[in-house]
Amino acid sequence: MKVTSVADPILPFCQRLLPARVAGLSLDLLKATALELAILAGHVLLYPSGIVQERRAAAGQVPAPDAAARLPTEAKPPVVLLHGFIDNRSVFVLLRRSLAQHGRHQVESLNYSPLTCDIRTAAELLGRHIEEICERTGSSRVDVVGHSLGGLIARYYVQRLGGDRRVRTLVTLGTPHAGTRVAPLANAHPIVRQMRPGSDLIEELSRPAPGCRTYFVSFWSDLDHLMDPLESACVEHPDLSAENVRVSGIGHLALCVHPAVAGGIREALDTVRPGDPPAARSGERGGDGGAGGNGGVTVA
Repeated sequence: MKVTSVADPILPFCQRLLPARVAGLSLDLLKATALELAILAGHVLLYPSGIVQERRAAAGQVPAPDAAARLPTEAKPPVVLLHGFIDNRSVFVLLRRSLAQHGRHQVESLNYSPLTCDIRTAAELLGRHIEEICERTGSSRVDVVGHSLGGLIARYYVQRLGGDRRVRTLVTLGTPHAGTRVAPLANAHPIVRQMRPGSDLIEELSRPAPGCRTYFVSFWSDLDHLMDPLESACVEHPDLSAENVRVSGIGHLALCVHPAVAGGIREALDTVRPGDPPAARSGERGGDGGAGGNGGVTVA
């Protein structure tokens, strides 16, 4: 993914001062940092709106989709959105709108408490939430999109708590699947320690998972300042069906708001998987076919 619309006026200056490769890297970092700061500022404003758990639709009632133009699609599984560390559902405002515009009319977010001190406990909460969604909507399976820590919680539920029978596709955005070494001073928090390479939880996720039915799609960025090493955001497990999608030119926060990544998420969710009902297999793919045409950004 290449971002070309931020801070272009300073390019000649950078090229004069620095070698071409260094200037290019510095410009990419500057663009990504500017975008991250803009997203952070917007998210701070939206954060209070996401503190309270969202209201659930009554049984058999489908929430009204966004009024913008939508493409006709087959009925699709509900989508569950799971935020990252010390965050809430407000981070998914733009992604929810994008999904609703492209046929995903049952999209719900789960807020877990910032006081949660164990990923396993949060995964059990996610499991109860998904069971409630399935009972309420009549769907046997759901799709899950998890940002950062949210993706790790969802993976633990799928891989260690039998959640693969409920989760069809798990999309993770900047999730430390192999652990991350960033911010060692934050080790005082138990969840941060669980996200370290070599932790008991990371080792548990590396154990065999034969027959896992969930398909994983992991989006990772080459400018993600919270992943160390960067490739820790990839799913590497011999028993898991997984696709790792590299994103270039944006940072950690942008992964859940950038329109090109949203296009990639829609494509991942609209792909027919083994075990899907016949109606989904015979229907056309929803969405716009991926991330093309999103402001000069491409997903590799």
